[in-house]
Amino acid sequence: MPATTATRWWTPMTVAVALAALAATILVAAIVAADRLEGVAAAPGEPSGGPSSAASSPGTPDATPDPAPGVPDDPAVDARRELAEDESPSATSDRGTLTVHHVGDVNLDPSQQSAASVADPANPWNGVRDTFADADLVLVNLECAATDGGAPLDKQFVFRCELDALPAMRDAGVDVVTLANNHTGDYGVPGIVDSLRNVEAAGMIGVGVGADEAEAYRPRIVEVQGWRVAIVGFGGVVPTPDWTARDGAPGQASGYDPVRMARAVEVAAADADLVIATVHWGEEGAFTPRPEDRDKADAMIAAGADVVFGHHAHRLQPLERVDDVPVFWNLGNFVWPSLSEDASRTAVAEFTVEPDGRTRACLRPFRIDGGGVPRPTGDGPDCA
Repeated sequence: MPATTATRWWTPMTVAVALAALAATILVAAIVAADRLEGVAAAPGEPSGGPSSAASSPGTPDATPDPAPGVPDDPAVDARRELAEDESPSATSDRGTLTVHHVGDVNLDPSQQSAASVADPANPWNGVRDTFADADLVLVNLECAATDGGAPLDKQFVFRCELDALPAMRDAGVDVVTLANNHTGDYGVPGIVDSLRNVEAAGMIGVGVGADEAEAYRPRIVEVQGWRVAIVGFGGVVPTPDWTARDGAPGQASGYDPVRMARAVEVAAADADLVIATVHWGEEGAFTPRPEDRDKADAMIAAGADVVFGHHAHRLQPLERVDDVPVFWNLGNFVWPSLSEDASRTAVAEFTVEPDGRTRACLRPFRIDGGGVPRPTGDGPDCA
């Protein structure tokens, strides 16, 4: 090709066209690169700074942290935690104010009642009906064997309930009966279980005893005013060891062992909003609690009890708060012969829980009259 032809190919116009094409290519490449970078910044699950910024950012976990080390598994605690996690404002918004009453020793043996009460089983309750009407849940300690079977044991005092008196007690407003005491087995250990069945047949809930150990310690659950309430009963005064439920043998839940009592309360707390513990303990005729009973109360409260009621001393003892939990140390006699001024001084224990969890605890004063009927004194309540 002649030299003049080659020179004409590199004209100014061809150079301009080539430069324009090169510029277009560079621009397209830049746009593609920018799109790729934007895609990385917007990748799902990554912060806008990209993966490296998330890894280097303090306080931003890259996985669910492990549970705290060194904490052993506890099924009861786990169950309570699950209940707390499941609980929502809609669940608690239905709760109302809950009022619980508990009275002391009730003896429905005809030999321990007036002629008027024997003739009319409703008579012993005539002085307390209006007070019980103020409560949503009423508990008593039934201090007699509610059975028509068995034979009396060889012991100083033996009491058998009149079975026809049980429906009258229910009609008076009693909901729950603790049978873990030193008289429900007065006609033999099988009579303890028979008492439970007869109380339940009359429409009430029996606690603290059972056909075997599992039933005796099992909490009874009631739902009232939007609250799920567990009730456990313990018998800390038994004439012989065979009154205590063991494995497959019938009897009472033991009120002697603080560890065993605390374990029962813990199981109850795992399945309820509130736990009521009712215990037969103390020294007869004493006006103050024993040190060992304080230890038991401490153990139950640490395990989750929200209120503790005591009975057996046949004397009214103080109401105190232990770690802000009300403890009614001993409620004295209630439906019982008027044997002395001290023995006739009694009260209705009242425990109230507000929807927000605040509590009130009071003793409403009563006195047992000459006919064995408890009646309000008219004095103001003693509260703690």
